[in-house]
Amino acid sequence: MKFYIASCFANIENVTMLSNALKSKGHIHTYDWTKNGRAYSFELLSKIGEEEKMAVKDSDFLVLLLPAGKGSHIEFGMALSLGKRIYLYSPTNELFDFDKTSTFYHVEGVDKFVGTLDSFQEYIIECEK
Repeated sequence: MKFYIASCFANIENVTMLSNALKSKGHIHTYDWTKNGRAYSFELLSKIGEEEKMAVKDSDFLVLLLPAGKGSHIEFGMALSLGKRIYLYSPTNELFDFDKTSTFYHVEGVDKFVGTLDSFQEYIIECEK
């Protein structure tokens, strides 16, 4: 299966760890944005945005690792509208804190997980067998 991981620069280590675990099980990462530095021009932002948009479209499932930034939530929205399987990870119970959660975290098709990243990784691997 092909996957895309949405998150923020602060989560690069976790994104890389999860990507490597999924690839070791034969899954294909459609685009690894962690290899990019921060964009320095609107032209580069556009190029990266197009690559990320195609990667979400080409994926079978999307993983959103919280905390995540606005771009990640746009990717999440694209995956949701395309009917992709979505795995949403939070290291805390904020997903279930009414004042901090998002409406779209709780719609059909979003598989929510709270716990350790290792447990989440095993959960996705089991679900995507």
